[in-house]
Amino acid sequence: MLDSNKDSLKLEAMKRIVAMIARGKNASDLFPAVVKNVACKNIEVKKLVYVYLVRYAEEQQDLALLSISTFQRGLKDPNQLIRASALRVLSSIRVTIIVPIMMLAIKEAASDMSPYVRKTAAHAIPKLYSLDPEQKDQLIEVIEKLLADKTTLVAGSVVMAFEEVCPERIDLIHKNYRKLCNLLIDVEEWGQVVIINMLTRYARTQFLNPNINESLLEEGGGGEKTFYGSDEDEDEDEEEKEKKAEAAAMAKRKPYVMDPDHRLLLRNTKPLLQSRNAAVVMAVAQLYFHLAPKAEVGVIAKALVRLLRSHSEVQYVVLQNVATMTIKRRGMFEPYLKSFYIRSTDPTQIKILKLEVLTNLANETNISTILREFQTYIKSMDKDFVAATIQAIGRCATNIGEVRDTCLNGLVQLLSNRDELVVAESVVVIKKLLQMQPEKHSDIIKHMAKLTDNIQVPMARASILWLIGEYCEHVPKIAPDVLRKMAKSFTNEEDIVKLQILNLAAKLYLTNSKQTKLLTQYVLNLAKYDQNYDIRDRARFIRQLIVPTEKSGALSKYAKKLFLALKPAPVLESPFKDRDHFQLGSLSHLLNAKAGGYQELPDWPESAPDPSVRNVEVPEWTKCSSREKRKEKKVEKPFYSDSEGESGPTESADSESDSASGSESGSGSEGSGSASESEESGEVSVSEEDEGEEEEKKTKKRELKKAVQESESVRFPSLNVDFYLFLPVEPAPSPQVTPVNNLLSNSLVTDLEGLSLSEAVLALKSYELLHRITGEGLSVEYCFSRQPFSPDANMVAVQMQFTNSSTSDTKNLHMEDVKLQSGMRVKDFPEIESLPAGETATAVMGIDFCDSTQAANFQLCTHTRKFFVSIQPPVGELMRPVFLTENEFKKEQGQLMGMNEITEKLTLDAKCRNEHAIVQRVTTAANLSRVPCGSDREFAGRTVTSGSLVLVTVATREEGAAQLTINCEKMVIGTMLVKDILLALTQ
Repeated sequence: MLDSNKDSLKLEAMKRIVAMIARGKNASDLFPAVVKNVACKNIEVKKLVYVYLVRYAEEQQDLALLSISTFQRGLKDPNQLIRASALRVLSSIRVTIIVPIMMLAIKEAASDMSPYVRKTAAHAIPKLYSLDPEQKDQLIEVIEKLLADKTTLVAGSVVMAFEEVCPERIDLIHKNYRKLCNLLIDVEEWGQVVIINMLTRYARTQFLNPNINESLLEEGGGGEKTFYGSDEDEDEDEEEKEKKAEAAAMAKRKPYVMDPDHRLLLRNTKPLLQSRNAAVVMAVAQLYFHLAPKAEVGVIAKALVRLLRSHSEVQYVVLQNVATMTIKRRGMFEPYLKSFYIRSTDPTQIKILKLEVLTNLANETNISTILREFQTYIKSMDKDFVAATIQAIGRCATNIGEVRDTCLNGLVQLLSNRDELVVAESVVVIKKLLQMQPEKHSDIIKHMAKLTDNIQVPMARASILWLIGEYCEHVPKIAPDVLRKMAKSFTNEEDIVKLQILNLAAKLYLTNSKQTKLLTQYVLNLAKYDQNYDIRDRARFIRQLIVPTEKSGALSKYAKKLFLALKPAPVLESPFKDRDHFQLGSLSHLLNAKAGGYQELPDWPESAPDPSVRNVEVPEWTKCSSREKRKEKKVEKPFYSDSEGESGPTESADSESDSASGSESGSGSEGSGSASESEESGEVSVSEEDEGEEEEKKTKKRELKKAVQESESVRFPSLNVDFYLFLPVEPAPSPQVTPVNNLLSNSLVTDLEGLSLSEAVLALKSYELLHRITGEGLSVEYCFSRQPFSPDANMVAVQMQFTNSSTSDTKNLHMEDVKLQSGMRVKDFPEIESLPAGETATAVMGIDFCDSTQAANFQLCTHTRKFFVSIQPPVGELMRPVFLTENEFKKEQGQLMGMNEITEKLTLDAKCRNEHAIVQRVTTAANLSRVPCGSDREFAGRTVTSGSLVLVTVATREEGAAQLTINCEKMVIGTMLVKDILLALTQ
């Protein structure tokens, strides 16, 4: 079939081969027959051939090299998929001789018009670097170029290449930091994880520790005396005290102010906690844990608890990280205590991790509840889980003194359990607890001594013997008898038990030599000939220490101090205690050991690095003249040359020509500054199709437009008139607009009857720019008024409301230090000289967002303070409604098919299944105009800056089911817009 002349047979053959590969079967023998078809003209066959070659090019390098000229031709193919596939195959041939060819191909692909090809170029960079590390300098140049790419498709891949090739070149990230933060929400999930991990390490080098004041105070406050602290430690040096006092004073004197870029990262990653991808949620959680102020870390708790409903692999990783977090941030998980209760269906490793979390969360308040849970767990059939539960009880008893006796009594009761493992684990834990207060629990030691006849687990027997030897003075009658029994079974015991028998014998010889002298000599003689050299050495060592002879050294005098010295009680600690120095979510954190390729999490800098390195300079020509030049070009050569009525974006809104089919569209796309776009696009819904009524409709439109322009006292609401003129609402009293009624014809007034402009619909969404607490009494809110900004039609009008809640006047309110992305512009609001206490003032500023959702950052200044603020627009606020007839809509939609179209299926919200609700929600989410008389619900608009056309169709198929279609000249806008509209229609 591969040798056939028919493309259909070749295609069928390639489908079967790719299916074989997908099932894991070896298809390498077919390489010669497949590689011949790489030059096939059929695009579908060629795609599948490249898929095959990517899989086997490394194994069949010689044959792949014979076709390298074909791959190079593929790099010039008109189809972006073929260009990307050719580059992928080329980078899969692991032969150093073609390194120059690969380098040239990557450089060309990095400048390709298709973001998909540029993404593939980013993927090829680490492959080439691993093949020839000497190419690092040239690859860094390509990475630097791709980092400047503004496409979300490329961002994740190039950051991955950066991490593989040059993670130390942090300077490459400076200029792209803000862009990466703002693009993060739209990058694919794999890319989000990569970027978040990289930005975590970047932030640790560029920003100050947000908890620096707390850490200074902790250091200055002095710690508790260490266990091994001597009397000399009590007399602390005066210099140390002075340093700590100075640190505490400095912490109070210099309040920490978070860098705006640090805040930008935290703000832009927070929405990703709602991601459906567990890896993304974990990445954001580790970022907040390592970077956020203590007061803000709690937001990640709910998202992590939600992940516990996932499958066991996800639960395992989440619990590993939660266990680490609960050691330092216990309070944030306490409200979710019940989420960590163990289910009988949980795997053992999940049960043990949940036990770890519960133990870390235990405190005086909830310990009774947790111990009741533990009592249930001890009855489990899973022995490893039961052993872990007993250890957890021991840790709770160590950490919380109030329940120590309760836990100890409960563990003693377990000594009568039928299961040896339960008894053995209980003995080990009791031994550790008894070391804290041995004099109070001599009865328990006696009880455990009686268990030596029954317990056979070596660790448990060794623990009992150590306990009896260590506290033999508390059980003087029982200890010698235990040694007698152990001496009988010495030769049959395990090595760990034999060592403890030797220790017991030595301690009893030193404290009660009359009763145990002969027993000790007998045991030492048995050990002298033992097969294990450790036991033989220990026996010789002990004999020389406790049985003085002429040859004995000076050490024998100190035998009692050596064997009977007071030993510190063991501290039962969590195995996750010191794991937070590894980056959470990494393999090194999971293994608690540094894995290959792990990059250490940098320490916080002592002083803040220069924040200006992240400022992006905008060339003067882009600020001033680029917009005008683009306008001139658009006038000379329209985007769609075959559209008869399509007028340029600078066409006057006063044009009254109706001769061409699209003339009204042209005037509606860019209006004059005196009337809003919605007013210019006014239209009356007429369902008749004959030509006479079409003429009447156009006449009415002209009359309405003229009336609105002539009337200075009447302003329609900021939302476009098309939205209201086509609402199928119930008849209601018409609004009292006297000046317009005088100017409009009777028929037009009749058509406008029933139009209800409710205040609820007209309400514009307000956003908080400055909170009154942060602003020291000054609060600022802003909204996008959806009115044209009269000084510059390419700018979005932003209405700001200033409220002075303080007791003193605020003076000289103005803007400074505006930081914008390339191409963006801002028109400042007029300075407010004075805002009295308790008063409110409004102002309007204009921002040219350059058809992007990048934030405009600036300082809001008063006569005493400066506040860093930023305004980030929803994508719908970058739109301007434009009126299109149904025929014009279909014509424009036909020219924006294929790569310029996005289609999504959705289920409409129960409250959004009628005409009114759909139109209202779409128009609110995206400032678009409704197309009249369309078969489906159709909307049209243009972007404010470039005038790119945006067409939206909402087609309902059945009850609740619908299809959303967006045709857009700028696909970045379309991609962002589809999310907002989907959200509006489904919630």
